[in-house]
Amino acid sequence: MSFPKGFLWGGDISANQCEGGWDEGGKSPNMTDYHTGGNVNEPRMATYIMPDGTYGKTPAMIENCNLPEGAKLAINPDEFYPNHKATDFYHHYKEDIAMFAELGFKAFNMTLSWARIFPKGINPEGVEFYHNVFKECLKYGIEPLVHLYKYDMPAFYIEELGGWKNRVLIDEFVEFGKASIDEFQEVTYWSTFNEINAAQFSILDSSNQEEVQRQYQVLHNQLVASAKVVKYLHDNYPNKKIGCMQAGIFTHALTCDPEDELANQKEMQTNFWYAGDVFVRGYYPSYAKHLWKELNITLDITEEDTKSLKEGTVDFFEFSYYFSNCVTTHLDGEEATGNLNFMGKKNPYLKESDWGWAIDPKGLKFFMHEIYDRYQIPLMNCENGLGAFDILEEDGRVHDQYRIDYMREHVKAMSEGIDEGVNLMGYTWWGCIDLVSASTGEIRKRYGFIYVDVDDFGNGTYKRYKKDSFEYCKKVYTSNGEDLD
Repeated sequence: MSFPKGFLWGGDISANQCEGGWDEGGKSPNMTDYHTGGNVNEPRMATYIMPDGTYGKTPAMIENCNLPEGAKLAINPDEFYPNHKATDFYHHYKEDIAMFAELGFKAFNMTLSWARIFPKGINPEGVEFYHNVFKECLKYGIEPLVHLYKYDMPAFYIEELGGWKNRVLIDEFVEFGKASIDEFQEVTYWSTFNEINAAQFSILDSSNQEEVQRQYQVLHNQLVASAKVVKYLHDNYPNKKIGCMQAGIFTHALTCDPEDELANQKEMQTNFWYAGDVFVRGYYPSYAKHLWKELNITLDITEEDTKSLKEGTVDFFEFSYYFSNCVTTHLDGEEATGNLNFMGKKNPYLKESDWGWAIDPKGLKFFMHEIYDRYQIPLMNCENGLGAFDILEEDGRVHDQYRIDYMREHVKAMSEGIDEGVNLMGYTWWGCIDLVSASTGEIRKRYGFIYVDVDDFGNGTYKRYKKDSFEYCKKVYTSNGEDLD
């Protein structure tokens, strides 16, 4: 096994999915604080109130919210909001980080809550909270890897400015990013956006021209904001490193029909390479103009934007990888896989998770080669994991052999990729402690090595329990990936 010395083994959480404390410590509400719970068949909704006092719901969109005229985001007392307390990292962070240290973490991949640090100006209580989190990490020799943004901007930006479609958000984010980088000197590894290409997946109706135009402008504005923060760090802190992260939407052609191969190439260009080419290379790729023409969109791209993108390229490339999809031009009634709108056709050669996600470790190896050969900068696999129904047994354990098997095969795939020349700098397991699912609002969709005793409706003790996968992860991490048996 060929994991290099100093490889960053660790885990990953998101503030809005794990932290809780939604109205504590000077934090303002963020978008997900208005999201109700849901499940695979009943998607999450955002709640609002009309001037006459009646409540309503609209589909929960991570980058904006389509509210009726006169409506305001509001908490409906008859609804449950799982992100309000989540799994309560806000009050348990010392206990949780101690368990991360026992697991052998070398890195803790986490996000800052913009709404906690910078609701309207610097919030000292929020700043102190994150200083304490970083202090606790460093006490155990755990390197914080800090994302500035994961669907956690103050909600008033959506109500008052319309969210990321408004170019004003570029400067607002840059101000937040600069203030965070200046304040948290103990952090060496930074990242601007988590799954920046998620803006494209927020298009609920591809036939709605206005919606398609809006979401591609959202992505452009975020790419510019990212580049400006990257340049600020490079200009002022040359000893620190910064990246940007993509949702790893990797697809196979379902058949060897050349039409399927071309369709798959287009799928990868649209969903993955499009944004990555910009934040790594500093300019839109050759196929972008064709894509814009095909979508009939015209982006607001200024000369200053073009300059900023060129000057703000990243030091390392982060990606998530959970599953692969299949693309085909043969519309023969093949059942789609999974519960996300960008998922493709079922792969007959692969097993699936409880949520219908194809388990494809060999796809991870292939994917790593594709990314590294294209960009030739260090890679970070910062989200990988298995969401499953876990059962807490009477002995206080969760016997999750399925998660152990998933981890083993994906670590093997990474090792083989490194042997074959890929420069992979780290691996952080998504949801190392149970948290709220971003797509469905469920807690029963559990990823962690650590079980949190709480259900989808906030019932439980919030006590932490070690799953069987806890001991397996500890063995893998402390052996630097050598002991996978």
